[in-house]
Amino acid sequence: MALIKVNNRGQSSDFSSGRNFHNRIINGDMRIRQRNITTSTINAAGVTYNVDRWLGRGAGSAGVFTLVQDSESPNGFTKSLKATVTTADSSIAAGSSYRVMQHVEGYNMNDLGWGSSSAQNVMLSFWVRSSVTGTFGGSFANGDYNRFRTFSYTISSANTWEKKTVSIPGDTSGSWSYTNNLGIRLNFSIGAGSSKVGSTSAWGTSSIEGATGQANLISTNNATFYLTGVKLEAGTTATDFESRQFGDELLLCQRYYYQLGGTSGYSMICPCHGASTSELAMLVKFPVDMRQTPAVSWESNSTLTFRRMNNGSHDWTPNGVNALTTGELRNYGGAIWFGGFNHGQSQYAAGHVRVANGSNSLRFDAEI
Repeated sequence: MALIKVNNRGQSSDFSSGRNFHNRIINGDMRIRQRNITTSTINAAGVTYNVDRWLGRGAGSAGVFTLVQDSESPNGFTKSLKATVTTADSSIAAGSSYRVMQHVEGYNMNDLGWGSSSAQNVMLSFWVRSSVTGTFGGSFANGDYNRFRTFSYTISSANTWEKKTVSIPGDTSGSWSYTNNLGIRLNFSIGAGSSKVGSTSAWGTSSIEGATGQANLISTNNATFYLTGVKLEAGTTATDFESRQFGDELLLCQRYYYQLGGTSGYSMICPCHGASTSELAMLVKFPVDMRQTPAVSWESNSTLTFRRMNNGSHDWTPNGVNALTTGELRNYGGAIWFGGFNHGQSQYAAGHVRVANGSNSLRFDAEI
């Protein structure tokens, strides 16, 4: 069996064969979905994640689309990301843009040399299926959002899986991050206004996210767009998609997002102790170093319980968590402090925290 290791850059290496996986896209086959969501509604300019590492962005409520993991897929794949237009925008404002995206960490592009005279060409390949045919567009952009290059591809047959390949010359100008910050923005456009589309011929500074004359999926109510098998690699030749083992792909995703709980029935999420008579200290160790110290959120308090080790009872539950302190948390783990436990529990009592509902989870977010 091949030995796989995930390093602190979120990359995996196959040490038994001495080669690195070349795909800069994580979860390109859409198999991983950690979040407690089925369908995400994209109806605002903010970003919303669905399957791991993939996000949607809209333009207010003029047009609305949803994202969901779907089992519709071409041969060799089992999952796809499906976008469905639920509110059409048939007259897209000049500055509006609707898109499906992935943000590539700078560490995962540091051999490309973008921003220098030695910038390497990259090949983008993917499988796509749409109810709308015609020329579609997308774009690459840097983290500073001041270098852009659009691309186009043609969907020839409605509701049919087609493989597409796009060649992108490396950018010899601009500023590109090679650290744990945002390196490359990869965007698949499903609708863009007149000031957000442009020529595919060269890198530039105008904030364009689609190709001139592209089909706008968002203009057709109930239109669908499926995506899977996305690969971004250095060079001038597109190679076949490499399916990593599920556990290895999951570790790559957990560098950016990780959650405890979220399963059906009771779920013990982590050891803890009573830091005081009203505070609970949870101890967490992440399965892989996260990109940075994550933001922490708790989905629900209603079924959070602390079970003490010296007896089996549910000793105390929160009246409502009124404080969440993460000052002792780092990108590898640490302590999280919850306030709001006012049931007279003893200080330093050891035990574990569990939840009793699949909709509850403790979430750690280090997305770019």
